[in-house]
Amino acid sequence: MTTSPDTTLYLLRHGATDANERRPYILQGGGIDLPLSEIGRRQAQAVAQFLSRVRVTAVYSSKLKRACETAQAIARPQRVMAKTLESIEECHVGRWEGMDWASIEREYPHEYRAFMDEPAETPYLGGESYLDVLRRARPAIERVLEQHAGETVVVVGHNVVNRALLADLLGLHLGRARELQQANTGINVIRRRNGAAEVLTLNAHFHLHDLERPDAAVLENGDWLAVQANAVANGEAASVPVPVFQQAARPRGEQPAS
Repeated sequence: MTTSPDTTLYLLRHGATDANERRPYILQGGGIDLPLSEIGRRQAQAVAQFLSRVRVTAVYSSKLKRACETAQAIARPQRVMAKTLESIEECHVGRWEGMDWASIEREYPHEYRAFMDEPAETPYLGGESYLDVLRRARPAIERVLEQHAGETVVVVGHNVVNRALLADLLGLHLGRARELQQANTGINVIRRRNGAAEVLTLNAHFHLHDLERPDAAVLENGDWLAVQANAVANGEAASVPVPVFQQAARPRGEQPAS
């Protein structure tokens, strides 16, 4: 039996911006294009140093500043040029851009509840749903995997984009995608082998633990996945094999609490 070489994808969320650090934080979709904050720049350097132990052949990001700056930090020690990838910019959150969830619930109670009940197909008011995001982002990631077969690549995405892609890979109903935590510069390792993809590591962010002023929100849910640094670098973590980007219908799952 002929086997093709493994392809490894490091799917990351960008470093933090001022919007991520606000309390309460505000929704930062495709309409707010902030650069990295000081904490975000340190996070980007930390993840770049961590990934420098892996030979990466290509680094991609969305066109938004926070993703581009994170990708550039990762690409520099790899001696490659970061490139932008169409269709993986953050979800368009419409009229809720720049608002916090408490304000959204107060000002748009019916729309808020509809979204919380079924985020897969109910869009952010005037924006996109999780399904909309998946439909545009999945083909872009598939192209990267095809173009870089047998290589190791990095894609710097966004919170909702990554959640939608990962839920699809894990076989979860998209209504549960919001349960998948994505820390700023959190690492998801995806391996493609013989046409099938498996999630090896989900939201690993132990590279942030040595920062002088780690943001509490960035480091929350630290027990989400207990993995060692070498396991991520070598792709040696518990895996969940699923076909590449399944499109089959899935049963409705339990909704996230928030």
